[in-house]
Amino acid sequence: MNDTANQIKAYLKSVKLEWAKITWPERRQVIAETLAVIAIVFLFTVSVYIIDIIFKAILGLIPSV
Repeated sequence: MNDTANQIKAYLKSVKLEWAKITWPERRQVIAETLAVIAIVFLFTVSVYIIDIIFKAILGLIPSV
């Protein structure tokens, strides 16, 4: 049991050391990149929707049997 507790303590110490090495982006960068992702997702969504409308129109021209 004592060995397990020591291993957990060692693990948490190493996590703390690694956590200190992290360089976090600035708030402005996070906001800019988030807005870029939202814009790209929106554009792709609109593109897929337009392609769907085009395919529906094309398939509507094919007579059903």
